[in-house]
This record gives sequence, structure tokens and C-alpha cells, in this order.
Amino acid sequence: MANRCHPLVFLVLVTILLSIYRSEQLQSSQSQTLLRIQQLLNFPAALRNWNNSTDFCSTDSNSSLTVECYEDTITQLHIIGERRAPLLPGNFSIDSLVTTLVRLPSLKVLTLVSLGIWGPLPSKIGRLSSLEIVNVSSNSLYGSIPPELSSLSNLQTLILDNNMFAGKLPDWLDTLPALTVLSLKNNLLNGSLPNSLGNLENLRILSLSHNHFYGVVPDLSRLTNLQVLELDDNAFGPQFPRLGKKLVALVLRNNRFRSGIPAELSSYYQLERLDISSNTFVGPFQPALLSLPSISYMNISGNKLTGMLFENLSCNSELDVVDLSSNLLTGSLPRCLLSNSSDRIVLYARNCLEKANQNQNPPPFCHNEALAVGILPDRKKHKQVSKVVLSLGIVGGALGGVALVLLIFFIVRRGNAKSKMKNPPTRLISENAASGYTSKLLSDARYISQTKKFGAVGLPTYRSFSLEDIQAATNNFDTASLVGEDSYGQMYRGQLKNGTFVLIRCVKMKRRYSTQNFMHHIELISKLRHRHLVSALGHCFECSLDDSSVSRIFLVFEYVSNGTLRSWISDGHARKSLSWTQRIGAAIEVAKGIQFLHTGIVPGVYSNDLKIEDVLLDQNLVAKISSYNLPLLSNMGKVRHGSSSNGLKNSSINIRVKHEDKSDMYDFGVILLELILGRAIKSTNDADAFKDLLQASIVADDEARRRIVDVEVRKTCLDQSLKTMMEICVRCLVKEPADRPSIEDVLWNLQFAAQVQDAWRGDSFSNSHSSEGSPPASPQRLAFL
Repeated sequence: MANRCHPLVFLVLVTILLSIYRSEQLQSSQSQTLLRIQQLLNFPAALRNWNNSTDFCSTDSNSSLTVECYEDTITQLHIIGERRAPLLPGNFSIDSLVTTLVRLPSLKVLTLVSLGIWGPLPSKIGRLSSLEIVNVSSNSLYGSIPPELSSLSNLQTLILDNNMFAGKLPDWLDTLPALTVLSLKNNLLNGSLPNSLGNLENLRILSLSHNHFYGVVPDLSRLTNLQVLELDDNAFGPQFPRLGKKLVALVLRNNRFRSGIPAELSSYYQLERLDISSNTFVGPFQPALLSLPSISYMNISGNKLTGMLFENLSCNSELDVVDLSSNLLTGSLPRCLLSNSSDRIVLYARNCLEKANQNQNPPPFCHNEALAVGILPDRKKHKQVSKVVLSLGIVGGALGGVALVLLIFFIVRRGNAKSKMKNPPTRLISENAASGYTSKLLSDARYISQTKKFGAVGLPTYRSFSLEDIQAATNNFDTASLVGEDSYGQMYRGQLKNGTFVLIRCVKMKRRYSTQNFMHHIELISKLRHRHLVSALGHCFECSLDDSSVSRIFLVFEYVSNGTLRSWISDGHARKSLSWTQRIGAAIEVAKGIQFLHTGIVPGVYSNDLKIEDVLLDQNLVAKISSYNLPLLSNMGKVRHGSSSNGLKNSSINIRVKHEDKSDMYDFGVILLELILGRAIKSTNDADAFKDLLQASIVADDEARRRIVDVEVRKTCLDQSLKTMMEICVRCLVKEPADRPSIEDVLWNLQFAAQVQDAWRGDSFSNSHSSEGSPPASPQRLAFL
């Protein structure tokens, strides 16, 4: 009996051994496949530790790399590179990469993000039949979306964002019945959307933002599970799309919709985010939208919506941002929008509201625009005309006939008189920002307090220039005066008749507008004047001879010629190196410029992308920010800017969102870092590394701190002053925006660092770097650190 068991035992052993052997072979094959992928991707940082001895199914996961296995078979591969990774070398082959991936037949999840992959997505991707999730965003893939993807019947998520895919959206998408997420943001796709999109009944997220789609949005009402629809920055329209009622986010911003808003939108009870701005929606705005139970963000700005608001309307207490601006709303702003105003952002300028703090359109404009969109005055129903009224009508008609004859006679005589006068010629004109417009119409930009006005002391009065003034200043636009050029126009260095040197920014209009279209923005620019900003001195409109529309705008700015702050710090010119006291002074001046941008006008100017090369020094070494968001031509497209030629960025005034000011604080921290270290900071990685170095030195001793400071100032900075500057810098560079200090706190502590340094040196700080109106600094103010 025992002898009969031996063959069975032997068979079991052989089976186990074969299983182990096959498993080892499989693991070896998969390992070689992953190492080949490492090679094809040019050994990215996320795969740096892979080698022949790596047990891939047992590696620790992190934010950049995850390998998941099931029964020793790889089922998930996530590789995420560094942001803005450079393209892979010219010998890279995406066909070889996909061919290698096909050797992982059990792969269900594939994530290859920010790895510099380029080329058309090969049809071989269809061989990975087990795929459920594909994310190849933030690469440089181009060409059309391959039809072979339709064979991936298990596909649930397809993310191709931030590539260069082109062509039309394929109509075979409904062959992917399990698809729940389709995201194709920031590509070059075009054409109209296929009707088959409305058959994806399991779809939860559809994001097609920033492409070139156009036309009517297909019927999506059958997508009963759809929660997020993002169609912004395309050319969809004109009809509002038909949608399901489970939407959580609906973004239709910057398209060509020009219909009314459907009534059923007010029954979207799960809606949290609604953005239909920058279209031409007409008809009544539904106040019930303000009280949707889940709504927290609403932007309907830049349309032609009408309707009357009332003070006693109700709204959701969780509503954080409301932008009603640039419509034709009448009545009074609801009181509920003004409650908790410190936490809620409410914009309603350029409407027709009564008793509004923010600038409203004048009554004639409101009346004419309302007529233009078909909103006519209410007409009472006609009653049966009595005989008496009929008689009066006959008499009135007779009298009217006589009056008409007299009127015709008067017009003929007036016309003959006019024909004797010489018609004035059409000519180029310049428009004065202050003339012909009431202060109420142009009151969006106003100073917060009398103290802020002191920043403009010493600047010449803002004025309107004639075209002759501009031509004379530039020697009739001589090429010798040209200092820069881009697709929007030229920048010239000029000299006014009084000898003042200026920088003249010439902006060509791609479309023709009247001067009235620009006066609001010109008024805002005229308010952005401060000692520590490169400020506008005036403007000139050049108008067409044909229709008097604006063909060019000339903006005249201060000319600051003493180099950039970087050239005085980290460009290796020892003769131009600033002392420690001067560096603190420059930091204070930049901070004052930022403070003015944030609080000097309403609404504030935020997210200015500040860089040290955009800070210029005048002949007295006074620092001026030369590049900031300039509210101009928001309807015309954005004006590019130069980094060190007094070029200024253009931006419409954006919605004020939480912690928006803190992005400027991070940029200011990078500037402080360069002032302390005396070396150029060229990337976020550099900033993070040096921030950690500063943080470690703060808790070390004086000698350790001085070792990392710029050698030019190492021996002259007092330790307490240096330590304070380092602490400010580190706090500005923290990752979480809410944890960064306010500009007011930064100013207090910079002034403390300056006063400590001056007390030690025994000299004064009353030269050009002194802070006008500065409050006395105090060590207690350092509590924020």
C-alpha cells in the first residue's frame, strides 16, 4: 500500500516544483521587462533604485512609483516624473515602449505621467486587453487618439491631459461601456462632439477643457451618473447643453453660449461649482441658484443676464465665491451675500444695481443694452377702445399730421444750413482718462487709506498724451529707440519734451473697439502708482480714420535704467554688489510694492509671478517692481511682458480666492533667498533645497549661519539681523499657502532686521531705502515665526 503512494507523492512534488519554476521564470521575465522600461525612459529619478536584484512585487510605494502584484504577476504600474520633465532623447521610441509594456499582459492600471514621452500613441496599446485605467498625462504625445483603444472593453478611466493630441473626438467611445472618467484637457483636439458621447451611461467625469472643440454639445441628459462636466475654453454653443441632475461641478466658461439658462438648473441640488462666465448668455438670472443646498462657487460674469434682485433673497451660507459682474442685473444686492463678508468673495460691478458699492453701468447703457438683448418695457394689455378715445385719437392724428409737416420743413432748412459749413476731417485722436466719465463709473480702483497715497509722492501726474507727443519722444518710432518686440507690438525707449526718459509700450488691437471700451482699464492703470512700482505716466489712443475705433494704445511708463536687483546681487559684478543694509532696504521696498498691489486698490492685484530679475533699481538704488498683473485689455487677449525692460503683464482682475495673496509671498521668499545667499535660484527644487539649508542653520550657531551667506556681506551682517531675515525667508517658502505670513507681518520683521543692523553699525537708515511712514519695529512682532 505504501509503495502505491510513492507515484502520487512524486507527482505532487513535480507539480510544486514546476509551479515554482514557472513563477521564477515569470518573475524573471517581468523583472527584465521593468528594467527595459527603465532604460527606455532614460532612467528617470523615480526608477533610480531599480536593478537586477530588485524584488519588484515587494518594493515600497511612494508618490512617484508604485508597482502592485497579484499572485506574483504585475497588475499596476505607476511612474510619475518631475513636473515639466524635458523630452526624452531623440533616439527614444514610443513604439518600443508600448511593445515592452505588452509583455505585462495582466496589467490593469498604467500611469506614465510627466516623463517626457513623445510621439504618436501606437496602435499596439490595444493589445493590453486587461487595462482598466490609463493615465499618460503631461507628456508630449501627439497625433490622433488611436482607434485600437476601443478594444479595451474593461477600460474605466482614460486620462490624456496636457499633451498635443489633435483631430476629432472619435465616435467609437460608446464601445467602452465601463468608462467612468474621460479627461482630455489641454490638447489640440477640434471639431464637434459625437452624439455617441451621450451613450456612456456610466460616465462620472467628462473634462474637455482647453481644446478647440466647437458647435452644439450633444444631449448628455442620459448620463445620469455624470458629476463633473468641464468644457471651458472651447467654442461650444449656442444652446445650453442638456444635462442630468446629479452634477457636482459644471464649468462652461469662455465659450460661445448665447441662449438662456434653463429653469431646471435651479433643481440641481448636488451642484457645488457653477461657472458659466465669459459667454453671451441672455434672459433672466434665476436667484434660486444662490440658495442651492450644495452651492459654494458661482461665476456668471461676462454675460448679458437680466432680472431683478431683492435685498431679502436667501442664499446658501456655504457660498464662498459669487461673481455676478458684467451683466444687466437690476434691483438691490441681496443682504445674504454681504453677511460674513470677510470670508465670502462677492463681485457685482458693471451691472445696473441700485445703492451698490461696486461700480455700476450708467442708466443709458443699461437701457440700451436691455433693448439690444430683447428686454423691452412692460406693456399693459390693450383695453377696448371707447368711442371717446377713438375721437381723441382722430383729433390727435390730425394735429400730428400738421406737426409732421412743420418738422419736415424745419429739418430741410437745418440741412441746408449745415451744408454751408465745412465738414471737419477725420483724424487721429487721444482720449483723456479723466474727461467725460463720472467718478462713480470709474470707481472700481480706489485707494484704501490716505497712507497708501503717500507711495505715489514724487511721481508726475498721470496724463493723456497726443500721438504727436509719442512720435516726438521716439523720434518717429526710430528703430534705434526700439528695445523689445513681440506679437502684440513694440516697446520703445523715449524722451519727453521735459527731458524725462520713458518706456512706451505700443499695443496693437487685433479687433476694433471704441475708446469707451478701454476707459475703465485706463482708470485702473492710472491708480496703480507707487514709489516701488514701475508706474504708468499716461496713455495715448490712436484711432482709425475710417470708424474712429482704437487701432493702437500707447502706454507710457517710467524708465528705470540702473539694472535689475539680480545684477546687483548674483551676477558676479563685485563692483555692483549691495551691502547687507542695502539688501534689507531693497527687500523692504519690494515688500511695500507688493503691499500696495494687494491692498492699495480694490480689487487687489494678486498672483504677480514676481522674480528678482523683474525688480529694477533706479539711480538712487530704490527698488521698483517692473512686472505685475496689469488690468488692461481683458477683452482683447493678454499682453506679454518683458522680464527686465519695464514690461508689464496684462491680466483681467481675477476673482479673489482664498490665499491668492500667498503665491506672491512664496515668490518674495525666493527673492529673499537670493539676497541672503548671493546666488541665482533657478528652479523650485533649488528654492526647496536652500530653504532646508536655511532652516537647519537657524537652529545652529552664528558661525554655521555665516558659512552659507553671500561672501560679499558675510562679515558685515549682525547675527540677529541675519537670523531674522532667514526666518522670514523660510516662512515665506513653506508649502502650504495658508501657513505663509502676510505681507504686513513680513514688513514689520524686515524693518526690525534693518533697525537691529543699524543700531549695531551706529549709522542711520534714512537714505533712499528708508521706509516712509514705517511703524516702529518690535521683537514681539516675530511671534509669527
